[in-house]
Amino acid sequence: MSLLSINQLNASYGENPVLHNVSLEVPRGGFVSVIGANTAGKSTLLRAVSGLIPRTSGTIRFDGREILGMPAHQIPALGIAHVPEGRHIFPDMTVEENLFLGAFSLQNRSHEHLRERFEEIYELFPRLHERKQQHAGTLSGGEQQMVALGRALMLEPKLLMLDEPSHGLAPRVVEELHQTLVKLHASGQTILLIEQNTRLALSVARSASVLQSGKIIFSGTTDEVMQDSRLREAYLGV
Repeated sequence: MSLLSINQLNASYGENPVLHNVSLEVPRGGFVSVIGANTAGKSTLLRAVSGLIPRTSGTIRFDGREILGMPAHQIPALGIAHVPEGRHIFPDMTVEENLFLGAFSLQNRSHEHLRERFEEIYELFPRLHERKQQHAGTLSGGEQQMVALGRALMLEPKLLMLDEPSHGLAPRVVEELHQTLVKLHASGQTILLIEQNTRLALSVARSASVLQSGKIIFSGTTDEVMQDSRLREAYLGV
């Protein structure tokens, strides 16, 4: 059974429809990427799962439970972590304070458990440990992305949703991000990746869907995407 099952999802801002009958499956332990051009509706898809879109219809089932229409503040406690485009960290708070906010839904856990979670994040991102008392707003763009990703992982999510994580990052940092995502998936993390960097998306994900003008026009393995000449030309320029 899929961990996340989206069926015939429609979403709009006001009177302007963005998503049209979108269906998507994310298997438990899977790594699915949604690729497409700007304005295709990729960010809207994640925002709909997170309960941030005012007008939606269809179904979104997570771990067997219907969540469409659920208040946004209740979504993280289900085990869904959303890393939005642009990172949205708190610049005047320290790195460690930002990370702690990601564990808000785990406040019933012991202090020892939270400390272990911090150590796991610092092991994944050693630079954050070095800068844990530094204000997050003083970090580089790549380091801020580490904070945003680490904050989401503090939740111990069943599903990690990433929206354009490579945007604005230097090629060297993008490669580090690539390696981190591969490592996370190898550890058993289920990932839904929204990415305009098609090469990055197809190099890390196991399956992919192509979103065009709010509609899914193709779904399959990453190899099948690469073998489709039309998709290669449109999204890889080859």
